[in-house]
Amino acid sequence: MHMADALIGPAVAATMYACSGVAGGYSVRKIRLENDPKKIPVMGVMGAFVFAAQMINFTIPGTGSSGHLCGGMMLSALLGPYGGFLAMIGVLLIQCLLFADGGLLALGCNIWNMAFYGCFLGALLIWKPMMKRGASKAKIVAASLLGCVLTLQLGAFSVTVETFLSGVPELPFSAFVAAMQPIHLAIGLVEGLITAAVLCFVYEVRPELLWGVEAEGGRWTLRKTLSVFGALALLLGGALSLFASGYPDGLEWSMERVAGTAELEAAGSVYERAAAIQGAASLLPDYAFQHSDSMAGTSLSGIAGAVIVLLLCAGCCYLFKFFKKNIDHE
Repeated sequence: MHMADALIGPAVAATMYACSGVAGGYSVRKIRLENDPKKIPVMGVMGAFVFAAQMINFTIPGTGSSGHLCGGMMLSALLGPYGGFLAMIGVLLIQCLLFADGGLLALGCNIWNMAFYGCFLGALLIWKPMMKRGASKAKIVAASLLGCVLTLQLGAFSVTVETFLSGVPELPFSAFVAAMQPIHLAIGLVEGLITAAVLCFVYEVRPELLWGVEAEGGRWTLRKTLSVFGALALLLGGALSLFASGYPDGLEWSMERVAGTAELEAAGSVYERAAAIQGAASLLPDYAFQHSDSMAGTSLSGIAGAVIVLLLCAGCCYLFKFFKKNIDHE
């Protein structure tokens, strides 16, 4: 659901940058007050895991469309809404700048649509109340499904509102929303199942990692748990990403149904400057070597991107002194 710059007007882009910036600043303030240094490696490793998982588009049967994990609900269930939101910003920033996935002008929109709802609404309105009296696998599955479906529906609806306010004539609001909501309902159900599987696994091996869940005596140490997720991130990004669905994602599919194309163009100096900056920063645009269809480019993108997200998330925690206590890996 990464929006391209052509879908967003400059005024809407500036507004959504401001909204996402306020949410990010508030998250920084809140996470500093938490002062839980164990979240540093969790933020880095799980951010890398979500980056790699997003590279695997899964086919939605009978539609000719595909979807991918957003990850906001998953990260907020592990890090809380504030740590989860900051980790998602790291993922989306790296995708935008290094891989040209989503427009630079649209980055504020993409952060809001893909991260804000899952991390704030999903965590605070669904996950926290459901785990208040103790966690169970049944509760985790229910919270994951409800949270992913609801927040992805809100994200998809925000896309249609943003394009409407931007005055994109090829995507009339009523037709666009009628295409976007049903396909993202199906995608949300699949994401909910994936999220539930990951969180149930964490509940089995290291339940105290789950946000708001009071538990002790996990079967695995924190180091072992994160090592497994780190290895999975490399496997997903470096190998399994090669088998991702070739069908357009939910946003592209909806655009093709309404506008007849998923590639719209916008003219103007703002768009040209944003494209120039993104073009200069993109090392592997579209997760591939330039002018090459080699699968090695996809594998390199998955591995390099996961490592860079890990370093960015963990490095920013130290750089901005989010946490001050010593980390206990046991």
